[in-house]
Amino acid sequence: MNSYFYCVGHHPRRFFALISLGCLVLLAFGLYLQHVVGLEPCPMCIVQRYAMVLVALVAGFAATRSGRASLLASSVMLVLVSGLGAFVAARQSWLQWYPPEVLSCGRDLYGMIENFPLQRVVPMIFKGSGDCSVVDWTFLGGSIANWSFLCFCAIALTSLLLALGTLRR
Repeated sequence: MNSYFYCVGHHPRRFFALISLGCLVLLAFGLYLQHVVGLEPCPMCIVQRYAMVLVALVAGFAATRSGRASLLASSVMLVLVSGLGAFVAARQSWLQWYPPEVLSCGRDLYGMIENFPLQRVVPMIFKGSGDCSVVDWTFLGGSIANWSFLCFCAIALTSLLLALGTLRR
């Protein structure tokens, strides 16, 4: 474990760059599933995408910084944003494992944007719309939401270890 903290403490920017690159690959795969395979994302998927974009941006920003304070702040931001993404992915996984009798996700996102003012759309997105409980694609027995949850948790854990490594420097 000491060698890990040594590596993290001396090369945190590489870890941030890898996190950012990994997020970009995951986002590209999501766009592939949407535009090539034809899977339509539900609003919970859209919120997870936004969280992944924020993680990629914060990690990319952190990869360009070398100050201890900025690395620590970036690590904390990554833990918070990836925690939000993990929460949404966990909620969607729960809906997939225990689908409700009545659709609880609500309306289509694009229909909401066209028909409602923006101040009403944002809360509706976080309530969810469409059928978030449908599993359209699996890999090794896990749905997209399950894999998204695991990725967000891995990012949060890595970011936490980066923060601890930065503090130990």
